Amino acid sequence: MKLFILINAKTLETIGTIIVSDVHKFIKIMNEELLNILEKVKTLYQKYGIKSVTMDDVSRELGISKKTLYQYVKDKNELVEMVVNLELETSIRQFSQVLNGELNAIEELFEVQKIVDYLVQKHNPSQEYDLKKYYPDTYKKIIKTRRDRMYCNILSNISKGKQQGVYRENLNEEIIAKDYVMRFENAVDCEIFTDEEKSSRTVFNELFIYHIRGIANEKGIKILEQKLKDLENNLQKIR
Repeated sequence: MKLFILINAKTLETIGTIIVSDVHKFIKIMNEELLNILEKVKTLYQKYGIKSVTMDDVSRELGISKKTLYQYVKDKNELVEMVVNLELETSIRQFSQVLNGELNAIEELFEVQKIVDYLVQKHNPSQEYDLKKYYPDTYKKIIKTRRDRMYCNILSNISKGKQQGVYRENLNEEIIAKDYVMRFENAVDCEIFTDEEKSSRTVFNELFIYHIRGIANEKGIKILEQKLKDLENNLQKIR
């Protein structure tokens, strides 16, 4: 997938704020019953893909009639849109909790990577394929939101790392942030990596470490090496 970002960071931050605001409004107006429905439908989509899951399947899985189901959504298109919005809201909240914490920039990226690992494990290629083919507008919304938020988050992390003295001072923040998004999207979409390689976490973990090594100064590299050593020690204890 080609990446063309032609707007500046200030504009992207504004866009991201609008998106988050809209999603928060969406989540607040939903009642508990609808949230429960969407969570269960999300699980069905992740397991079987979107196209193969009919409204009959949903009502049967939920143990409610289709008439009751249609009291919450007017059709499958709206149901898919709501599930996507719920997924966006969940991921945005997870990343926001990390980015609003007191971690240093490198520790922050390690926590973000944990969330990415989880999302990769939950990722179902058939679900994304169905969205792209049958719900293109919804798919475009996902890609745009993910791209904008990732770009703004990496941009913020680089700025934070510079201030904390763990990233190189001469970095071009916007170019590095765009490059990170481009490499992430290419890894997700390209056929060079198999689905097994992607789901094993290896691909994205390597890209993650590669990114830090490329932007960290000597102080930052030492922090990185210590984090990797601590992770390896923890794995040894588990084994």
